[in-house]
Amino acid sequence: MKKLSITLLLLAVSLQMFAQSASSSLENSVYASGKIYVVVACAAVILIGLFLFLFSMDRRLKKLEKYSDPKN
Repeated sequence: MKKLSITLLLLAVSLQMFAQSASSSLENSVYASGKIYVVVACAAVILIGLFLFLFSMDRRLKKLEKYSDPKN
């Protein structure tokens, strides 16, 4: 049963990949007008902001753990 479910899952994933090969008119218009660079830039800014937030939060948590350690 487990092998069958894994096989069906992989088949569904591969079918979805084939379904994405067709390009739409919206996709073509975004590429043609050059707006794709704006979309990529916005996504990059958002991801960089998220990573910076997570790294700063990690540093803060490490500092709190260091000072709240009962062994020290």
